[in-house]
Amino acid sequence: MDTPIAIIGSGMAGLSAAHALVAAGRRVHLFDKSRGSGGRMSSKRSEVGALDLGAQYFTARDPQFIAALAQWQAAGWVETWNPALYRSHAGVLSHSPDDQARYVSVPRMSALTRHLLGELPATFSCRITEVFRGEQHWHLADADGRIHGPFSAVIVAAPAPQAASLLSAAPELASRAASAAMDPVWAVALAFEEALPTPLEGCFVKDSPLDWIARNARKPGRESSHDSWVLHASSDWTRQHLDLPAEAVIATLQTAFAEVLGARLPEAFFSIAHRWLYARPAQDHAWGTLADPAQGLYACGDWCLSGRVEGAWLSGLAAAQQLLAQG
Repeated sequence: MDTPIAIIGSGMAGLSAAHALVAAGRRVHLFDKSRGSGGRMSSKRSEVGALDLGAQYFTARDPQFIAALAQWQAAGWVETWNPALYRSHAGVLSHSPDDQARYVSVPRMSALTRHLLGELPATFSCRITEVFRGEQHWHLADADGRIHGPFSAVIVAAPAPQAASLLSAAPELASRAASAAMDPVWAVALAFEEALPTPLEGCFVKDSPLDWIARNARKPGRESSHDSWVLHASSDWTRQHLDLPAEAVIATLQTAFAEVLGARLPEAFFSIAHRWLYARPAQDHAWGTLADPAQGLYACGDWCLSGRVEGAWLSGLAAAQQLLAQG
């Protein structure tokens, strides 16, 4: 029986790579430090329903990704999201002319990754700290001192700074990963007993601590008896307030939210904050994947391409294709 391939990370990049490899008859095993799949597509279950704190939606441009999207839609995993979309600039709120098609997983963003994970072998709540090679195969060490392996190859599907630390066996790959800066984002979720009197369901924001507003409860497939919202701070504001207490972050972004709407908000009966240290790449790259085929070591993620969900999926596919090309 062939030696399996280790994939570190079960977000869209890791799952895309896994599916392409399994379709080609290869064995894989996924590892993730979180309790479940999703990465930055993770959703939080709460008393007000599932909250999409990370990726808010995705778009599709590449033919390969469009074909995969069609399959997901046919399976009922994804629906089109047509929000009442606005933009706020210099305190002026207006309709957004952006009419590109947007898609969301149902009933929460992480649901798509759960479907893609399916029955694939995976170990969760396992933070891999080292990737090292023995005489013939790769092995992984985790934060609890356990060793996993052997593996014929390793795909690192983690944010760039984390990937860099796991690629020490390939210094050139590690250096390139370390050069891919990633921006942080504070995310806040609020819920109100009654619906706020605004038609707004999505909003791009400028000149504010905020960057994005979404009416989470109005996304397709969401079930909630309350009016839940997700607010994303801008990366600049987050960087300046990286260590601000969660309560202060919530208060500041709620005030900015009220300013965008131009109205005083009722008291939110529910609020949480989550800090994404590696929310999105600071710039696009055209790498596709980073690869050391001679060693059997690869890295992929949205930071290798566009920074979008589509970019993560395409990067994972590219890593699998390069690996398979080695026979």
